[in-house]
Amino acid sequence: MALITRFVKCYTWATKLLMCLAPLVDLFIRLWLFKAFFFSGWLKTKNWQSTLTLFEQEYQVPLISPNLAAYFGTAAELTLPVFLVLGLFGRLSALALFIFNSIIFVSYPFLWTDDGIHGLHQHITWGLLMLVIMAHGPGKLSIDYLLNKKCPKYEY
Repeated sequence: MALITRFVKCYTWATKLLMCLAPLVDLFIRLWLFKAFFFSGWLKTKNWQSTLTLFEQEYQVPLISPNLAAYFGTAAELTLPVFLVLGLFGRLSALALFIFNSIIFVSYPFLWTDDGIHGLHQHITWGLLMLVIMAHGPGKLSIDYLLNKKCPKYEY
């Protein structure tokens, strides 16, 4: 019986430690996604003509013109990660970024080649991280958490 009691105590201690680390993990996920998407958008603004060429020749965005897709895509990459990293409207930001990531996933045929497999895996990983935020929320180190503390009706 003593062995079981000891195991339960160790398990409880480990669980409490992991619960203390959860806000840092949530923040790390948000920072990781910010880095991936924001700097991609920033790079697009550095050479707009190159960006337009990519949208005209490489990406196969359905339903809208390549120029409009370039503007929308760049705007999404520059705004959504900011909301996400701040943890403001975290679940909604993660959902919007997830949809954006899914469009990239479908619209960029290079990802589906042998040479693009690494990029495909990156987009899958990012999508999974976004699902974590959508399901779990942005965590305690977020503006959403602070808003919830001030106004309990504000769900985060």
